[in-house]
Amino acid sequence: MDPRHLELLRQLDERGSVTAVAEATFRTPSAVSQQLKAATREFGLALVEPDGRGLRLTPAGRLLAAGGRQVATAIADVQAEWEDYLGEESGEVRIAGLPSALTYLIPAALTALRETSPRIRVNTIDVDLAEHEFAGLLGDVDLVIAHSLISQRPVGTDGLTVEPLAREPINVAVADDHPLAGRDSVEPDDLVDEQWIGVPRGFPFDTILTSIEHVTGKPLEVTQRIRDNRLIEALVAAGDHVALLPRFTTPRNAGLRLIPLSGVAATRWVVAVMRPDAPGRRAVTRVLEALRSASAQASPGAGTPPSR
Repeated sequence: MDPRHLELLRQLDERGSVTAVAEATFRTPSAVSQQLKAATREFGLALVEPDGRGLRLTPAGRLLAAGGRQVATAIADVQAEWEDYLGEESGEVRIAGLPSALTYLIPAALTALRETSPRIRVNTIDVDLAEHEFAGLLGDVDLVIAHSLISQRPVGTDGLTVEPLAREPINVAVADDHPLAGRDSVEPDDLVDEQWIGVPRGFPFDTILTSIEHVTGKPLEVTQRIRDNRLIEALVAAGDHVALLPRFTTPRNAGLRLIPLSGVAATRWVVAVMRPDAPGRRAVTRVLEALRSASAQASPGAGTPPSR
């Protein structure tokens, strides 16, 4: 039984398409298809079947994909034992996550790791996705820094390990000269007549806008939907729009004010998501510790409004 075939089927099960597997493993779709045919010959049963324009695993393919996950877990266990034998954390830990959380987590974590675990290499990728898409990144990385407005387990993370890192307030951002700028807090009714810069639908912050509409019974006017917080900050500071921005990483002297929002849930969970076998690696455990410490450094002021 060729373990490479098990790994291929695991990849197809987790990524959903031959094209996605090819991109993730730096192969051509044709090469992946040829390997699937080789796996089919080896096992003597159909492992994939047509599904629209793509392929999906048959029951036999799903059984072998589960075996591929068991093999991956066994390899991770051996790696963890090897790190224990060496007596110190080492190796690469790959992290992907949303920039607004990585900004306050990664620099402090790297500083701590340089002092305590210099043989750990952290490779960071910044991505901004809808909540349910974060878990899909685990095919390529060890840890995913995700967020949710609903619970500490983001949508799509069933069966994965979730480590809470922070609770971060999401504030209403306005320009320094906006009529609301002098307020200590705002409620949903204060915001229904404003023009909003929102985020794409499906992103966690959009949940807050939906809650404001539900509480007030009035639709909000969202004139633009933008992913990048730096661009949102610049647009808010330059005009009369309002937006939602995270407390910990929004600049305090950028021509805008952050105002706490009451009356609806406006706090996000920032979490580390990983495969169940990942914490067995000493290096991953050490990076998690550094991330928790970095979060603690960022969090003490969460309960007080930013100074004006």
